[in-house]
Amino acid sequence: MGSSFEKIRKVYDMNQNNQVITYLALTVTVIFWGLSFVATKVALESLPTFTLIFIRFGLAACLFLALMMRFGFPLFTLREHGKLLLTAMFEPGLYFIFETIGLQHTTAPKAALIIATIPLAVTVLASLLLGERTSMLSFLGIGISLAGISILVVGDPQFRWGWGGSLVGDILIFGAVISAAFYIICARDLGRNHTALEITGLQIIYGAFFYAPAFLWELPGINWSAISGRSLTAVVYLTVFATVAAFMCYNYALTRISASRASLFINCIPVVTALGAWVLLGEKLTRIQIGGGTLVLLSICLTSLPVFRPAPRKLKESVAEV
Repeated sequence: MGSSFEKIRKVYDMNQNNQVITYLALTVTVIFWGLSFVATKVALESLPTFTLIFIRFGLAACLFLALMMRFGFPLFTLREHGKLLLTAMFEPGLYFIFETIGLQHTTAPKAALIIATIPLAVTVLASLLLGERTSMLSFLGIGISLAGISILVVGDPQFRWGWGGSLVGDILIFGAVISAAFYIICARDLGRNHTALEITGLQIIYGAFFYAPAFLWELPGINWSAISGRSLTAVVYLTVFATVAAFMCYNYALTRISASRASLFINCIPVVTALGAWVLLGEKLTRIQIGGGTLVLLSICLTSLPVFRPAPRKLKESVAEV
């Protein structure tokens, strides 16, 4: 009896530790991706759009190639390489293209509201393609999160809502939503058999090749001498933290929890961006925006905290394997 109880306690402690690490990885991802919008704004002061994206992913790809040459290349089947190509094509590939061009035709507030539908898109696709079940609590969390994002955006003193001539931009931003959703689904599927390091390394390498043609197109017009140290610092941040570290952390989380639950954390990114812009760029943050950000954080807690209470049936199954 005592031995069985000890086994249950060890399994419970192990599950708790895994969940803590998973949610810590998601928190790090949200912080790095949230601050990346601030860093991108700084980097674009003296770098063209696709040149910045290619340098960001190209440098990260060189880092992963160096690691692979030192420790060996990961083994993927031909079919899995096809999934990796799809993963890289959706994100970073199509996602950044849709988002960058879309923002040139629609307003940032509208784009933020559309991007906030990513968890909903992931929930639907995860149910259809991965067979993941979604509870009513998760849908409630998505609803609260969408409400929080809306308040965060509308609470901006600079907020102006306009519909004229923005349909193309709105459609492109929806393209970014679908791209992000498919990336999360593909990475979640690959994560069943491979580590986050293996997935992230090839995803970044394939992504760098995806952006190479656009970089070559912009190359003749680049004034390299005009690139500021401030922009270069931002590029270093985007490469090391927002690309290498963030994608590794998020892909790790996708190997541990459902795609729909992991995607909900994405809605914390506007909160981090708003706080980062307030602290680093001196942009104003109103009380209404703080309230909206609080709602988003509440939605995350609402859907994540129940995970820390394992179902008895699953616990017993785990004990049987000890």
